[in-house]
Amino acid sequence: MDAPLILALGQAWLRERGELPLEAVWASGRALGLRWAGRKHSEGWVLLLQPRPELWLLGVDHPAWTRLQAEAPRESGKVWAPFLVGARLKAVEGDPRERWLGLHFQRRAITGRLETLRLAFQAIPGRAGIRVDGLDVQLPRLGLGSPFPAAAPEPQEEPPPYRRWREQWGPDLDRALAGEIPEVLEGEGSLLDRHRAWSEARAEALILQPAKAAAERKRQTEAARMERLAQALARDRTKHLAVLPLKVQAQRLSGELYRLKGVTREAVLLDGTRIPLPEGAPVETAVQTWFAAAKKAERGLSRVAELEAELGAERAAWAKRMEAESGGLAPGPLPARQPIGKGAAKGQSTSKGKGTKRMQAEGKRKDGKGVAFRSVMVDGFEVLIGKGDAENDQLTFKVAENTDFWLHVASVPGSHVVIRNPDKLSELPRHVLERAAELAAYHSKARDGGKVEVHLARIADISKPRGFAPGKVILKKWIGIRVYPKP
Repeated sequence: MDAPLILALGQAWLRERGELPLEAVWASGRALGLRWAGRKHSEGWVLLLQPRPELWLLGVDHPAWTRLQAEAPRESGKVWAPFLVGARLKAVEGDPRERWLGLHFQRRAITGRLETLRLAFQAIPGRAGIRVDGLDVQLPRLGLGSPFPAAAPEPQEEPPPYRRWREQWGPDLDRALAGEIPEVLEGEGSLLDRHRAWSEARAEALILQPAKAAAERKRQTEAARMERLAQALARDRTKHLAVLPLKVQAQRLSGELYRLKGVTREAVLLDGTRIPLPEGAPVETAVQTWFAAAKKAERGLSRVAELEAELGAERAAWAKRMEAESGGLAPGPLPARQPIGKGAAKGQSTSKGKGTKRMQAEGKRKDGKGVAFRSVMVDGFEVLIGKGDAENDQLTFKVAENTDFWLHVASVPGSHVVIRNPDKLSELPRHVLERAAELAAYHSKARDGGKVEVHLARIADISKPRGFAPGKVILKKWIGIRVYPKP
């Protein structure tokens, strides 16, 4: 977004609706939302940082607003609200040559004193950030994105966007920068109407479409996985059903075993029925073997029925989640994968439940309490965070796949962080890696420090020699990312 346009949009809002106070505030890892009070205009501002910095005007019921707000931690409102809720926009500062916007708010404290603060938005790609500074009150700095100085930048030259505006508007340049000319944005109606329509189109392109594409990829991957499991269970069912007729034969033979004792190759019943026997086995052994096989098949069919019911419940939960995401909601936690693991996926018998026990153990802590990791979603990618040394090993070597990405703070104890990569992408979006690195830094001993280096590697490049302490690994190759710890 060009610097002149940012300034014009801020000035237009101040002139037409500056009297509206802020009703609510939320902050996620990639945006700050300001909801303006008033029944007539149920809308708000989104100061977007990722994937590119822009200023949006959206209705609070728009799917993109709903999705971004759902990504914000619940406590973000408690952190920001005491300083911004109830404040009214009194002035807008900025320079048409710099992508920087300063919003001056004023509100009356409980003591009756007027408090003034500034919300600054730096919209420079790669260095976008938001900060709040008190002008006449003692206010701790609150920031999102890359930190930048409290003072406004001083431009050194005229950038191309400003020159284009000067050439286009000529003597009306000051009016255009003041937001008095609606034609600075394409569309119809006032500048605020055009800003809202433009914002909805940008939100669709930058937020909703990528989310829908990611959801569709996950849907296809999960549908294929569940179909493979369903086919494996069907093969198990067919195999067990093929064994059940042996029980009938064993029952008929056991009824005449008193006279067939020692018979081999073939048993002839009193009604003339001929029953072939296993090669080299007498009829007594055949009866025992067939009864045992039939009993095992019955147990297997019972287990297959349980797993089919679990798979049906998982499919229903996944369909419900996909329906919610298609409506623009932020992704919630993935449906819990039922323990119908590797034995069923390979078409092996699940009657003994060995695969089941392994799948249950992979997500559990060593002491059996709770899960071994936290799960959060970052722009459609699942990020898993270990909870301890032993749990870090479980996450890295039992849960993660070789194509997943792994992060850990350099030379400082902390959680292993894994970014799921079900599509086997060669590289992930930069903002996803940076957000995961921020989480790795936050869940480490460097939480209260400044900027730290986080190592990024593939799971395939991580090893753990025999005798290494829990949580300690060796990296074959890695790259470094420098970030600030953020929850």
